[in-house]
Amino acid sequence: MFASHRRDQIIELLHRDKQVLVKDLARMFNVSEGTLRIDLRILEDEGLLERTHGGAVPLRNPSSVRDLRDYSRSDLNHVEKRAIGQKAANLVTTGQCVILDASSTALELAKALADHHYLTVVTNGLEAAMTLNQNPRNNVILIGGVLRAGSKTVEGVLGKDILAGIHADLFFTSAEGVSFQEGMTDFSLYEAELKKLMAGNARRTVALADHTKLGRRSIATSVPFNDIHTLITDNQADKDFLKQIKGTEVLIAD
Repeated sequence: MFASHRRDQIIELLHRDKQVLVKDLARMFNVSEGTLRIDLRILEDEGLLERTHGGAVPLRNPSSVRDLRDYSRSDLNHVEKRAIGQKAANLVTTGQCVILDASSTALELAKALADHHYLTVVTNGLEAAMTLNQNPRNNVILIGGVLRAGSKTVEGVLGKDILAGIHADLFFTSAEGVSFQEGMTDFSLYEAELKKLMAGNARRTVALADHTKLGRRSIATSVPFNDIHTLITDNQADKDFLKQIKGTEVLIAD
């Protein structure tokens, strides 16, 4: 297990149990207590917990330590997003070139791909890039652009020249909403434009959308619905919505 994945699980345990102990975590993850102390120190530096003697507890006043906007986004429907990411990883085979957007669901896919080998991964997500770059058998290309304030997302079309020379097998993308009329939509026009370029340079587009995204729409379209080859959602998805889908493969993550 990679360190980033282990730290995500520590945060989940902390949210559930309201306290974690180094000795219990070391036994659970089969790593040394020294390694776990390093994990807790890093998570404390990121403003995600408060260390105690022998363990850690949730922050008493997290807003004073860091802007939690991005963490809240990734934490929302996290169980469903992780299941979708793991389901999507089954579509990826050794030696492929894949494009990932900077969504929190694509980050879960990146974590699931961490043990895959000989992949070329193109992304505008800093956290996804760092996660995948821990495996030296993978080639990670980070698309240049403008770093969005308060986030780990690079947006804009400054990386279009890089994308123009890439011919990817798969493009994995999420959105604020997915509807039949507007397709996949986002709040940011810049983000939507970059996703259009990504989709145009991949043979297949795979939409990653938990049940809360289906039937919703936002400001800017990134991928028209008819251009989605595969939709991966969770088992709480509206069945009436799914029944209306024609010509797009639908996979349910559970």
